[in-house]
Amino acid sequence: MRSRFRLGVSLLIVCAALSSSPEGNEVENGVTDERILFGQSAAFSGPAAQLGTDMKRGIEAAFHEINRRGGVHGRRLELVFRDDAYEPEAAIANTLYLINEARVFALIGAVGTPTSRSATPVAAEADIPYIAPFTGAAFLRDPNWKIVINLRASYNQETEEMVARLTGDLGIKRIAVMYQDDSFGRAGYHGARRALERRGMEAVAVGLYPRNTTAVKTALLDLRMADPEAVILVGAYEPVATFIAWARHIGMDPVFITISFVGSNALAKQLGPAGAGVYVTQVVPFPTDDYFPVASAYRRALSVFAPDAVPGFVSFEGYLAGRLAIAALQRCGAEVKRASFLNSLRSTRVVDIDGFELQYGSKDNQGSDAVFLTMIGRDGRYYPIDTLEEAEP
Repeated sequence: MRSRFRLGVSLLIVCAALSSSPEGNEVENGVTDERILFGQSAAFSGPAAQLGTDMKRGIEAAFHEINRRGGVHGRRLELVFRDDAYEPEAAIANTLYLINEARVFALIGAVGTPTSRSATPVAAEADIPYIAPFTGAAFLRDPNWKIVINLRASYNQETEEMVARLTGDLGIKRIAVMYQDDSFGRAGYHGARRALERRGMEAVAVGLYPRNTTAVKTALLDLRMADPEAVILVGAYEPVATFIAWARHIGMDPVFITISFVGSNALAKQLGPAGAGVYVTQVVPFPTDDYFPVASAYRRALSVFAPDAVPGFVSFEGYLAGRLAIAALQRCGAEVKRASFLNSLRSTRVVDIDGFELQYGSKDNQGSDAVFLTMIGRDGRYYPIDTLEEAEP
């Protein structure tokens, strides 16, 4: 009954969106002679709050950086944001507000699969660009989403890398999966399952927990009985950290590897000493490695905008999202339209963000396929690694 009620609420909100969407594209909302306004709905409260906070900080650092140089074709970039607490119904309401009340030019940096699944139909009906959501969900990679521009690699690519490394580097045969019981968790689980099936394997155990909770004890007990050699974790930082800490407390010590959405800085902080040896796949370069010049640019921009902030993967992704929006606007020229904004990225040209290259096409709305391996050391810091075999906690 509860799920039917939620579906009914969602349908009513979407219908409201259709009836109240701005008519036509004769005037581009969010664009004036002085500014261009972007909107963000993300988690700024609840167990995933650090993810929204860091994405927002990275985007604003990029906008602040370009604004100090005079903006884009003389226009300042601004961001208006609303808290959805990582809940789909709130994401719909926020998207409606950002489109119809705040009248933003584009949406950027949404956090999460269930929230994006709810918000994208509303954005699509209004022809509002949906830029660089913080999710690797496969449904957003569908080229039929003309408004969606993804920055990062998909969850399928992350979980393929996980399974390839666990089996290839370490020779592990017994792999379990623990995931969040919603569209995000299922996206990661299905990716892991397909990666295992390609190798003639299946998960030795599967556990799940409800979104926005740390209720992972049942999943822990289910997985413990299977005695896995490795556990793939698909969740946000609080439940993942709780699972790992409890597992180690009861003497369960397989290889733990988790997905980029976890929120790396927050995970390491939550785990403390229990984090040593935990692996995390990332979809952006290492923030403090200057192999990519954009990492240096990110740190400079962050230090100016938020001097007390610690560089991290999530805010780096936010910064890259902001830089991607800036690159598209620069290609548009002085006359900014949503159609030209999207077309500038859908072209076959490479978008080079200080050495981090993104490639789009008419049937490809994902810019990067890169997946990077990292590990938490004994000092609680992250280290880039090439193989699991050579890693030392």
